Amino acid sequence: MSCQYHQHLLLPLLLSLLTAGVSSVEVQRPRGVSLSNRQFYEEGKPFTCLDNSATIPFDRVNDDYCDCKDGSDEPGTAACPNGSFYCTNAGFRSSFIPSSRINDGICDCCDTTDEYNSGAACQNTCRELGRKEMESLEKMAEIAKEGYRLKQLLIQEAKRGLEEKKKKLQDIQVTKKDLEDKVEALRTVKETAEQPEKEAKERHLKAWEGKFRFRNWCIFFFSLSVSVAELLSHSELNPDSDDSFTEAEAQVIILIYSKLKITDYEIIVCFMLDLLFVCRNLEKEISFDFGPNSEFAYLYSQCYELTTSEYIYRLCPFNRVSQKPKYGGSETNLGTWGKWAGPEDNIYSVMKYEHGTGCWQGPNRSTTVKLTCGKETVVTSTSEPSRCEYLMEFISPAICQEPSSLESYFHEHQEL
Repeated sequence: MSCQYHQHLLLPLLLSLLTAGVSSVEVQRPRGVSLSNRQFYEEGKPFTCLDNSATIPFDRVNDDYCDCKDGSDEPGTAACPNGSFYCTNAGFRSSFIPSSRINDGICDCCDTTDEYNSGAACQNTCRELGRKEMESLEKMAEIAKEGYRLKQLLIQEAKRGLEEKKKKLQDIQVTKKDLEDKVEALRTVKETAEQPEKEAKERHLKAWEGKFRFRNWCIFFFSLSVSVAELLSHSELNPDSDDSFTEAEAQVIILIYSKLKITDYEIIVCFMLDLLFVCRNLEKEISFDFGPNSEFAYLYSQCYELTTSEYIYRLCPFNRVSQKPKYGGSETNLGTWGKWAGPEDNIYSVMKYEHGTGCWQGPNRSTTVKLTCGKETVVTSTSEPSRCEYLMEFISPAICQEPSSLESYFHEHQEL
């Protein structure tokens, strides 16, 4: 049977349980005693305190005098400061309240049983609360169901992506091996290259030392054609290090490089640098822990923002978290990717980002990201519960678990 069919069967059952509760089959027990503890309160037999601190006649249970150190002999009165009162709350969730709240004139139990002798005008709201909770649970179940469906699609997409990356890495490694062989063959040619041209290039590159990477230089100057306009868009190539990069300076650069003969060796070295860069990224992605079924892989290289009244928070999963003033100012690093940090039975429910920008006379900033199930991928809130320690709430279908039934949702929520 389908999950949807089971839900249709369970809804009437759970609604009836919530509305009727245990009132139709009320188990006789002293006031304030839970069903699970009923076995310890047998009328007519001596009562032993639940902490075994004393044994008393049964008629001293709920006599408004505290005999047991743990207060277990007065579950239905306020005699013991450490006692607790059990609210049956038929039609809703049962709960415990401190015994000091018994007959204090304030209705704490939705079934009004805590105010049995105070004269407070309480109304039984359990059925209404139960109805509202069931509506909430239904919504949660629908979100979990849809989120889990999206998670399966993410897993399928991750598997396809992983296979593609592995295939691409193999192809690149083969190409890289071929290029390495060619480099060796051309090394001698490179060493005997024309010395004047080599010295001219070295002088020019030295003048720009630190301006740009060799890899970027390769990509830029080995392009088929470089116009003055294109060159002017790269202000980092300005040889004067001033604020103006003129057309005349750009023309000089193009003229110099047009006179230089780029050897096959240099071209191949540049290609190899590109391949090494791509290889490292592919190897990193392939080996990264994106969850049991790589369901979190879709978050890689993505960023999600949350704008508050003062700041713009930016979460780039598996990379970093940052904070920037909404109306201008520098960005603050709130932590770089550290590890999965959830509890042992749900480790992928929490991300930890560490070693961010240091606080003034304090520790480095860090961020804990808590993931919850949802149909969308979005940062919903951010806070700073402790100085320099940030907390983000992040919704993602990747964290959704398969919902067994509405009944399980009801019991899980009830245990809270």
